[in-house]
Amino acid sequence: MPPSPQVKCHPYFKLRRLTPHIQIGPQAPAPWSTPNLCAAYNWPTGLAGGGVIAIVELGGGWVQSDIDQYFKSINQPVPQITDVSVDATKNSPNQSTGSNSDPDYEVALDIEVSAAAYYVATGKAATIRMYWSQDIASAVQMAANDGCDVCSISWGADEATWGTEAADEMESAAFDATQLGMVVFGASGDNDSSDGGTTPANVDAPSSCPHVVGCGGTYKTPTVETVWNDSPGQTNGEGTGGGYSTIFPLQSWQIGVPAPPSNSAYGKGRMVPDVSGDADPNTGYNVVVHGSTTVVGGTSAVAPLYAGLFAAFGKKLGFVTPSLYQNQSDFNDITTGGNGFYNAAPGPDPCTGTGSPIGNKLAALFTTGAAGHNPNAQIKD
Repeated sequence: MPPSPQVKCHPYFKLRRLTPHIQIGPQAPAPWSTPNLCAAYNWPTGLAGGGVIAIVELGGGWVQSDIDQYFKSINQPVPQITDVSVDATKNSPNQSTGSNSDPDYEVALDIEVSAAAYYVATGKAATIRMYWSQDIASAVQMAANDGCDVCSISWGADEATWGTEAADEMESAAFDATQLGMVVFGASGDNDSSDGGTTPANVDAPSSCPHVVGCGGTYKTPTVETVWNDSPGQTNGEGTGGGYSTIFPLQSWQIGVPAPPSNSAYGKGRMVPDVSGDADPNTGYNVVVHGSTTVVGGTSAVAPLYAGLFAAFGKKLGFVTPSLYQNQSDFNDITTGGNGFYNAAPGPDPCTGTGSPIGNKLAALFTTGAAGHNPNAQIKD
């Protein structure tokens, strides 16, 4: 497959910045360590694991000292990490130090969250392959051809930026990857329902591709979980992306998905996201980057969280998304909050999809053959 047209994508991480509607002071929400968040999501333990995690990065980099420091701080072994250059893009840390948009934060978040989540479920160090590229589709294709079992993508852009040709090529790469048995997760964006686009409602690609599991964001404390939205009343701010595609049609396996508003001038196709997890930087993740512990959030944390979990389920699960919709009781249904143009409701919704993971239920589903996730039984609407 030739490289898709160049699309300017950006990483979906957010640094912690307590916003006015979040209580500040002694009762301010505490950030999560990944192992503690996994425990809160009822993570399984003792799984056989064996899945190789691919992570797609379009910039930034990592250094071994940060990885060593992080995993020592949570009493876990250091994962095995291999860098793979797809198109001469390489691991290039410390190029934007001091910037709030420094992609090194993204790279650290992806590695540390996915590997920590995997270890909690298996008691084993993760195997990670970092695919450095300027084109997400090419990286996904190479990762699948290399035999990786799950893929985490935390970069993207609104569908209008992609255009139909590039989005179709991205979907083709994701479809081929699932045919080879690789599960593909993608962040749904961090700019509320607009996704940073020019209208109040847009969805993000590659998360809108039908063969990518779109990952939305929540605000999660030990006692409450709502839609992540730090910009109430706005359609363009800090909060989870989600809505309806203008490129891909509604998929037959999206059971229980509400119809888009009848008077909406925006997308009416595939609903995004499919699943969700903690993403609000106010309840974010402790990571180590540039030698310091930093709290980072964004839907870019959710994709690697799920990647670590699904890698623990084993190898070559392929196209899992229909099984997720067929087993919605394996998720915590998020019914409070909204992302600007859309609101949460019982059942799937265009803010948090089917909800946040109940890890041990998902483990029972995907490690006992209880649902149809056979990669040889693909669906392409």
